[in-house]
Amino acid sequence: MKASPVSLTERADILDVLRGFALLGVLLDNIFGFSGWSFQTQPIQESLPTWPADGLLGLLELAFFHGKFYSLFSLLFGIGFSIILVRNEQKGTNPLGVFYRRLFILLLLGFAHCLLVWEGDILLLYALLGMLLPLFRKCSDRTLVIWAVTLLLLPLLIDAVKVMTQFKTGAFLENMALQVDKKTGLPADDGWRQYLYAPGSGWKEWRVWQASGIYYRYAYIIESNRIPKVLGLFILGLWAGRKMIYNNLDLYTPLLRKVKKWGFIIGIPCSLAMAYFEIDEKAIPQLMGMADTAAYAFGVVPLSLAYTASLCLYWNKRKGATRWRWLAPMGRMALTNYLLQTFFGVFLFYGVGLGLGGHIGPALVMPIGLTLYSLQVLYSNGWFRYFYYGPFEWIWRQLTYGKRLPFRKKQTVL
Repeated sequence: MKASPVSLTERADILDVLRGFALLGVLLDNIFGFSGWSFQTQPIQESLPTWPADGLLGLLELAFFHGKFYSLFSLLFGIGFSIILVRNEQKGTNPLGVFYRRLFILLLLGFAHCLLVWEGDILLLYALLGMLLPLFRKCSDRTLVIWAVTLLLLPLLIDAVKVMTQFKTGAFLENMALQVDKKTGLPADDGWRQYLYAPGSGWKEWRVWQASGIYYRYAYIIESNRIPKVLGLFILGLWAGRKMIYNNLDLYTPLLRKVKKWGFIIGIPCSLAMAYFEIDEKAIPQLMGMADTAAYAFGVVPLSLAYTASLCLYWNKRKGATRWRWLAPMGRMALTNYLLQTFFGVFLFYGVGLGLGGHIGPALVMPIGLTLYSLQVLYSNGWFRYFYYGPFEWIWRQLTYGKRLPFRKKQTVL
């Protein structure tokens, strides 16, 4: 039999709801970067008219959003891999052929997104690390859990070595970025923080900014140990997908309750500590930087899993009869919505568009993000009245499966 994409009747609604939910956190996290808040010095932040509300909202974002929702997306990515394996093995087709074609297309899309549009892209990293997942497909359930936990805690060991050796793992790429900035004339002092948002900035400034963005991005990814974190969550998702927890929520209710309970007990205090350590100006390779690493390790994933378990338990209790179902169409076109968040972020905040960035803080930025997300939920629900796939999902699937797929639904004339 030929490989084919998952049909609407085969989809697990709870997974689409979780994807839609994850997009909320991803947007509210990324919008701090789009708006320039993450790049500004504290004196500049305090000069905005909405301070100190901005500072409080910034801390709450660090504690309850930062890292938690890319973690959920990473978990869902691993679950998606398990679904591809199961479906194609049952149909007698080669699951790895489909999987690698799918990832190669995602890699090209992620590379273009990171290089040409926004340096904060995550798709390229997902495609690169996803190619390692087939190495774990024959592992036992116990081995998968051991691998996942080991990789999620590995940053503690890596950063301890950095403290002892004073070595920066991302220094090579950071130096490359600085060389690119020198050639393009990007300001080397604090002027670069306002570069994208200054009056009169536009296409030229945006392209100059993007020229070194991919190097800075991957210097940060390596330096922040994002690689073992994401791979660990992929593997945890592979385990959860193999167990088909999403299709057997009744059976796994006791486990989900434990995850919810201990995820909040451990995750909330550690995430609050993480928010504090993020602003204390002590980072690796300083010894006190280990506090950041420990708080992140024991705050981000436990709280992310607690969010996930809470939503799953509520969904199961209501048997899917809940307003959370509105997020399912958002999740069905997660790739399209993720990319649209980037396009709107650039348009709203960069000088190439409306240029709101650098002039407003979280007290205004977060309502803008919530408004954008609400509009995405509404049009996603309307979109699937007329179409089978989101536009980028349709292109992605056609290239993956090498055949033309229906896009627009036939409308019945009354």
